[in-house]
Amino acid sequence: MKNYSDYTDLIDEAIEKNIDPVWDLNLYMASHPELGGQEYEASRRMKDMLEKSGFAITYPYCNIPTSFNAQRGQRGPSVALLAEYDALPEIGHGCGHCLHGGMTLLAGLALSPLLERIPGILYVIGTPSEETNGAKVTLAKNGVFDSMDLAMMIHCNDTTNYVQYRSLAMDAIEFTFKGQTAHAAGAPWEGRNALNGVQLFFHAIDMLRQHVKPTVRMHGIISHGGEAPNIVPDRASAKFYFRAMERTYLDRVLEKAFNCAKGAAMASETSIQWENVEFSFDEMRPNHTAEEMMEEIFKECGVDTVSAPGPGGSSDMGNVSQHCPALQPLLAITQVPTPHHTRAFAEAVTTPEARETLKTGARILARAALRTFLDSFFREEMRAEFLS
Repeated sequence: MKNYSDYTDLIDEAIEKNIDPVWDLNLYMASHPELGGQEYEASRRMKDMLEKSGFAITYPYCNIPTSFNAQRGQRGPSVALLAEYDALPEIGHGCGHCLHGGMTLLAGLALSPLLERIPGILYVIGTPSEETNGAKVTLAKNGVFDSMDLAMMIHCNDTTNYVQYRSLAMDAIEFTFKGQTAHAAGAPWEGRNALNGVQLFFHAIDMLRQHVKPTVRMHGIISHGGEAPNIVPDRASAKFYFRAMERTYLDRVLEKAFNCAKGAAMASETSIQWENVEFSFDEMRPNHTAEEMMEEIFKECGVDTVSAPGPGGSSDMGNVSQHCPALQPLLAITQVPTPHHTRAFAEAVTTPEARETLKTGARILARAALRTFLDSFFREEMRAEFLS
């Protein structure tokens, strides 16, 4: 790879040059959290910094008000760096999006001047609403990633670093049972209790668990259970998340769940309807060639990694990985065990240790993009594995 080490020195210098404004933006987002679909200030500030650095900006992007596409470079290989910036209700940035979105931003700013010297096109893409619908799903459906040689981002973790991120395919479905109201004391026999249908559905799902693979997850809540204790409910709803290791198996599980809903409706003499209430997430498709490269870069940056614990959740990054080679390694931001989606994690993204992690994450992402731009054999191996 021509002049790789020379370019990495330039990257490190550019990171030091740009760290202060990016860190300030991280602190601003941490103290002014915006929920999914409402990240107007975070997305505007990010795209403004990229535009000043020479990127051509499309904003909004793909009809998503808080998404942007920042593009810079000549013809050649294509790399996408993805930035998240949505927060959680009540908790704020308890998943660290302000910090790892900053890693993407800082990496893009560091690579910007190099794109005048090397062939390649860098895309820094704002991907809002990861905690809800997941804008990456829409971007993937619109073909944004189809021509990318590599798409990647880093996600914050508490105490461990690992590269082989895996996620579960997921569907979020709400089931609504409809019956008939009646006075619950005066003439309950005239009613058809929709809540009975929901309760039977929960029991059926619990019985279904022994007939699906151990890696399947089915968890739900009663999202509406009626209006008053003395009224037989004519409408009741349950919202469920269904997850599995592969989309194909998840589809089979869903058919079983739908049959459970139909049976519960029949037994309670109610009707049943269901609908997807969030975008469907696909599982993370691994690319071992890309992961081996990323492991090398972690070591190059002095970051020790551990074996990945296996999938435990779902992400719209899985949808990206179905369209091109993709990576989402996890990078530790603290030495204290701190669960995601907590106020303690939201506080951890503002510490001096997090500032150093911001620089490290940017170094890793920028180096991985540089390797992709410069090494044609590596790109061919990644693509061949993706197509196999």
